[in-house]
Amino acid sequence: MEKQARRTNKPEITPINRTIRIGYVGGGFLAQNAHLGNFSSLPQCHLVALAERRPHLAEKVALHFGIDKTYPDHLSLARDPEIDAVAVSADYAGQGEIAADLLRTGKHVFMEKPMAVSTRQAERILDAANEGNTRLMVGYMKRYDTGNRRIRDLIRQWQQDRGKGKLLYIRCHGFCGNWIAGLDTSGLIRTDESVGAIAAEELLPDWLPADGRRGYVGYLQQYTHQVNLLRFLLDAQSADDVLVTNVDLSADGYTGLVTLQIKGVRCVIESASTKFHGWDENLHVFFEGGWIRSTPGLLFSRPSTNDIEIYESGENGGIHYPATSVNQSWHYRAEAEHFLQCLQTGAEFDSPGSDALIDVGIFETIYQKFIHSSKK
Repeated sequence: MEKQARRTNKPEITPINRTIRIGYVGGGFLAQNAHLGNFSSLPQCHLVALAERRPHLAEKVALHFGIDKTYPDHLSLARDPEIDAVAVSADYAGQGEIAADLLRTGKHVFMEKPMAVSTRQAERILDAANEGNTRLMVGYMKRYDTGNRRIRDLIRQWQQDRGKGKLLYIRCHGFCGNWIAGLDTSGLIRTDESVGAIAAEELLPDWLPADGRRGYVGYLQQYTHQVNLLRFLLDAQSADDVLVTNVDLSADGYTGLVTLQIKGVRCVIESASTKFHGWDENLHVFFEGGWIRSTPGLLFSRPSTNDIEIYESGENGGIHYPATSVNQSWHYRAEAEHFLQCLQTGAEFDSPGSDALIDVGIFETIYQKFIHSSKK
């Protein structure tokens, strides 16, 4: 109980009332195509250092983004007293260990999702933040998407509108496909250097069998976005707000249906691994008196504009399409701005590590149910 009490304590937040000095760990695909470009161009920060285990890649990427210093690893970067905060993108399990090391040494951290591959790892990361009196934000970029925030506002409004009736059901469809559809990768900086990933076996849940690891990690990596988005839309801020009611996945541990009760609302996640050339994802929110349908744009389109369709019943009802703001920010850039703003003001992150822990626990429950049912 004492350990849990430490974990739930919030750090003593001291606003950084100046330009934030940022370090970055990782120089690969996502770093180059999203985060480094954002952090290097935002006026709220100065990108001062890059840690990358591939020295030739580090040199080329640093030159491209105007970064003055490079380090061979994140521990070397952590010892730099000029750095206030660090952003991390690395392999799915290793990035959590990197984040923990940085948090423990006094650096605030922005990291890619998933936060961890087990609740055990997630809790260790939060313990590291408490030890270093530091703050962790997890990059759930869907929370910073203008279209998703509009949908959340509509849900809140309709829940207060007697004419809309009861919120019946949310369908979250994600059949995946080509996640980099529409992105020109010809300019990606590459070298022939290779580095091994951090061993994940000891970080995965103790109960997970070896033949279930690949499916579990793949499902977690992708559909953590959908679970987190559903909780965001319904203001579910506690693990007690979410109940996993049914898991019907194929033998691949990825394709199928998962049903949740989130704050009493039935939600379904439709998942599949496909060979589609594009990206097949949409969200459908059903009330008694209408529905809201949203189809996001391609992941790397800037901005990634949601196409929103609204149906309302009644004498003057019908289907309409709300206009998209011409000033809409790219969700990857918006989350970076949010991280910096919260460090400067002391405000709470919209996607803190303590909240991301809930998602990790939900996925452990989903997969435990899947494994139990597959043994019958």
